[in-house]
Amino acid sequence: MSEKRNKIKIGITQGDVNGVGYEVILKAFQNLELLDLCTPIIYGSKKYSTEHKKNLNMDSFSLNYINAPNLAKDDRLNLIQCCKDDEALEIGIPTDSSGQVAFQALDSAVDDLLANKIDAIVTAPINKKNIQGKDFDFPGHTEFLGKKDNGAQGLMFMISDKLKIGVVTGHIPLKDVASSISVEKILSKLKVMNKSLKRDFNIGKPKIAVLGLNPHAGDEGLLGSEEQEVISDAIRKSNEEKILTHGPFPADGFFGSAQYLKYDAVLAMYHDQGLIPFKALNFGEGVNFTAGLSYIRTSPDHGTGYDIAGKGIADCSSFRQAIYTAIDVYNSRNFNDELTVNPLKINQIKHFQPIQKTRNHVPRKRETVVQKPEEQE
Repeated sequence: MSEKRNKIKIGITQGDVNGVGYEVILKAFQNLELLDLCTPIIYGSKKYSTEHKKNLNMDSFSLNYINAPNLAKDDRLNLIQCCKDDEALEIGIPTDSSGQVAFQALDSAVDDLLANKIDAIVTAPINKKNIQGKDFDFPGHTEFLGKKDNGAQGLMFMISDKLKIGVVTGHIPLKDVASSISVEKILSKLKVMNKSLKRDFNIGKPKIAVLGLNPHAGDEGLLGSEEQEVISDAIRKSNEEKILTHGPFPADGFFGSAQYLKYDAVLAMYHDQGLIPFKALNFGEGVNFTAGLSYIRTSPDHGTGYDIAGKGIADCSSFRQAIYTAIDVYNSRNFNDELTVNPLKINQIKHFQPIQKTRNHVPRKRETVVQKPEEQE
């Protein structure tokens, strides 16, 4: 980024305001460790955030209300008013209004990100149905973010210390999966994944496993021909391009025998094939990262949680991990990009230590902050 800063600025979108978005955001920043690492800016609503604080008995949690990212305070949770909030909250219920304000927050944050006013975004969960409109006609975040990034082909990449898994096809009906995979599409996803593992996660020579589509990876054509006619060809071509790729593996045996531990990442053919094992192994600790974009976006691995919204029981662990991951990816990109520009300076560039691996200090406790009159504007 062109603007030099002591800490990175992370834009946080409010998500669906009738879900658990504000709850996990506020709970995450009760741990002041995060304020030591980044300057957070919520893109949302003063009115809705205040109502959620009151509902969660967090009235003493003070926000710094600002009009632009450059006014953010390093040691505070900041908020930019960027959406209409005339409609009342209906916590636990998806409404047209909650979908619209979720989009307004997302769009504003991405615009500031593209303008280099912030360094990364962490998105709270949206409802993929009620957010639809004339400006959002996409299956989810990934496709919208790619369109905003000059049509980049993003990869839904689920991240944890135990497992990194991407998907060839995302939010499409299961009946359309087989016809949607192709050699070109699989190879494209492998290229994005390989580049991301190197640049974003500092893995020098990534080793990637590819899953089959059919039971038993097709049983040599008995249960389906996609493995022989499509997937194997994509794997062969990826290896010709110096991407270290293995497979196709039967998904059940691959995870059942813990083969995933031998690889840096896994490419699944469809959404549930990848996300079911990922969430079974990592739920509450995993992060959704959109690889392949020019900018950084992460998200928790859960949805809007309407069934528990407003009850004060939502777990903020995944949201907190999403913030850590955004910081780590930002640092890794800067490190590796500097090496690309100045490869002879490798001994002069201070290697960063991923936050994910070094979080062992005692978190500071949040003190009650009295909001100053000028911060009420």
